[in-house]
Amino acid sequence: MIKNYIKIAWRNLLKKKAFTVINIIGLSLGVGCFIMISMFVIDEISYDRYHEKADRIYRINSDIIFGGTEMSMAVSADPMGEALKSDYPEVENFVRLYASQRSKLIKKGNQYINQSGLAHADSTLFKVFTLPAIIGNTRTALRDPNTVVITETAANRYFGSPQLAIGQFLETDDNDKTLYKVTSVIKDMPRNSHFKFDFFFSMANVDYDFGNFLSHNFHTYVLLKEGTDYKTFNKNFKEVINKYLLPQAAQFMEISSMDDFEASGNKLEYSLMPITDIHLHSSRGIELSANGNIQYVYIFSAAALFILLIACINFINLTTARSSGRAKEVGIRKVLGSEKKALIGQFLTESTLIAILALFVGLTFVWLSLSWFNGVSGKEMLMTSLLSPKFLVFILVLPFIVGGLAGVYPAFFLSSFQPIKVLKGKLSFGNKKNTLRNFLVVFQFATSIILIVGTIVIYKQLNHIQNSNLGFDKDQVMVVNNFGLSHETRQSLKNEIEQLTEVKSASFAGYLPVGGSSRSDTTFSTESVMTESNGFNMQYWNVDYDYLETLGMEMESGRNFSRDFGSDSLGIILNETAVKLAGFKNPIGKKLYTSDNNGNPQAHTVIGVVKNFNFASLRENVGGLCFQLGNNSWETAYRFNTSDVSGLLSTIENKYKAAAPGMPFNYQFLDEAFDNMYRQERRVGTVAMAFAILAIIIACLGLFGLATYIAEQRTKEIGIRKVLGASVTNIIRMLSKDFVKLVIVAFVIATPIAWWFMHEWLQEFAYRIDLNWMIFAVTGCVALVVALITLSFQAIKAAIANPVESLKTE
Repeated sequence: MIKNYIKIAWRNLLKKKAFTVINIIGLSLGVGCFIMISMFVIDEISYDRYHEKADRIYRINSDIIFGGTEMSMAVSADPMGEALKSDYPEVENFVRLYASQRSKLIKKGNQYINQSGLAHADSTLFKVFTLPAIIGNTRTALRDPNTVVITETAANRYFGSPQLAIGQFLETDDNDKTLYKVTSVIKDMPRNSHFKFDFFFSMANVDYDFGNFLSHNFHTYVLLKEGTDYKTFNKNFKEVINKYLLPQAAQFMEISSMDDFEASGNKLEYSLMPITDIHLHSSRGIELSANGNIQYVYIFSAAALFILLIACINFINLTTARSSGRAKEVGIRKVLGSEKKALIGQFLTESTLIAILALFVGLTFVWLSLSWFNGVSGKEMLMTSLLSPKFLVFILVLPFIVGGLAGVYPAFFLSSFQPIKVLKGKLSFGNKKNTLRNFLVVFQFATSIILIVGTIVIYKQLNHIQNSNLGFDKDQVMVVNNFGLSHETRQSLKNEIEQLTEVKSASFAGYLPVGGSSRSDTTFSTESVMTESNGFNMQYWNVDYDYLETLGMEMESGRNFSRDFGSDSLGIILNETAVKLAGFKNPIGKKLYTSDNNGNPQAHTVIGVVKNFNFASLRENVGGLCFQLGNNSWETAYRFNTSDVSGLLSTIENKYKAAAPGMPFNYQFLDEAFDNMYRQERRVGTVAMAFAILAIIIACLGLFGLATYIAEQRTKEIGIRKVLGASVTNIIRMLSKDFVKLVIVAFVIATPIAWWFMHEWLQEFAYRIDLNWMIFAVTGCVALVVALITLSFQAIKAAIANPVESLKTE
């Protein structure tokens, strides 16, 4: 019987080629989008699950509020892991990663390479994480100073193969050319990891004041024993704070207890976060890499499901639109003894067959689009991933689910025809205002409108970010890394390049107001003795005399640093937020205090106030910041004024290479670095636009199906109206008005839903656009125009038809 179903279904599909092609195109687009987004979602939720002990690995997070400054960080104090392991038997092991040094110069031949993707790690790294070795013993690999573990890719790059790398030395720029011995080569870390390093150097080589519970610079992971509830374990951190942090804090400030500290509006909390949650649920400061966002996973998943539903709705509309052509077939088959369930089986077979064909076309669509999708989503997904056992089962089952979902209503609808009425020609094929069918079209267009609104809002927000007054001038600033140069050489190069006519000013700029740049914060107080109520935390940047001018920052009051004032070595410049944190009304001449390494107070005089500028993402409000004269010469910023940027770049590069032969020349433009902070939003906007276009195309196919159905049902009515004098315009208006109403209803339903979703998304930004009515009005007009264009073909065709042809059977 199944063979007979398939044979009849195939003949029917070939008989109605146009109908079949439209159905397959609609379903294939829906299926293709669904598969591609499913690949994206599965990839996102797979992060860090490759570790054998992933369900027991947790990162220690820090949440601090002091003096009105709030910090949410992915790092903790360097002794925290050891303290937990020694005091709590639930902790099986711990490991620290120190990644503050973002890159090292590593020598290959006679040239140095600026190598990123590195960290210092404890020897317990391989006891916590699953990082299989190709060669070498990872148990002892990082125990000794001057040792390093590298990945297979790094071994091939520097030595030719893992076997040739083992026991060899890497020369770095650490402490005047430190040599590190390669003790093990591991497999490349999987791409779906929240950190991915090619070099793990020994923690013993970190130049750091270890043992300070008040300094937070280490990513610390703990491995809990089987059966330990991490949420319950979090309660132990209060005891840790009282035992270790409070005594050290008392050396620098007057503090009696954490209760008093918190009563002053402050906060100090630590918590464990499952490693498998980090990628999608963490957006803290000092993350090891840019994480994903669970909201986008939800949005893309919903979009995939809705696009697939829209495609299935098209099948329903197009199938019922052709119902009159199948009515007599159903009637004859029922007279000849076919049961209703057999007819249902026949129609479900047809829909499943179309779904199978659509699957193959959809997979072709995925194959053609995957490279583009990887580019905009930042993924490296491959078609071969569809051959994994779980995904393969999903692919094989999908057409049957889609076929059943799309075909169940038409199957029951067509099989319910009464043979006597059909064969006498008295069957009515449904009310022109069929509630279900109208609902389906409203659903399609409401979904499309929501996607269009989302796309417009994302692009308007990104445009708002690009054109916001940041408080500094990011355009025409080149930042060059000073690798391998002595301070004297850096100063000489800066002075020489500053004399070029194309260069307006230059500054040592190790701290930059863009993501990924160096950061340093410290605690200040308004009195020489710090207390819970007079202390606060803020960013603390060392800059030179030319920094504010080169970065285009404006003074609000007071003055900039000047070589004419020797006392400026202890002078500071605050931003407006820092003035508020300090509680100063007239800040010029006031003093703020820090503590030196021995706990002695050190006074700093406020000489100026700079207007607030966004030194972090526009998702955040501007925090407190303080400038002090100092050495931050690891990067130099050059403000230029020329249209020949490539020529200037070539000139500067030649000067650097002449000053430091064999050293790499690395640079970036400040505006590009700023744009990179919002790469994820741009990617989401591009993908959302593609989804919106596909959704509206598929919805229009459904609208075309419904227009076909209505025109078919009203053929004789149209003929009679034309005989009685109705014009073509009147006929088109009559056929279109019901559809216009459906689009308006869809707009009314979609608008509040779209407003809510985009309002929630915009809350992630401290500086955001307003959701004004024009966004929704434009979207509604677009949807209406597209719908009218879709309708025009069928409406005009019906309106200009010869009434004799439609009435001659009467």
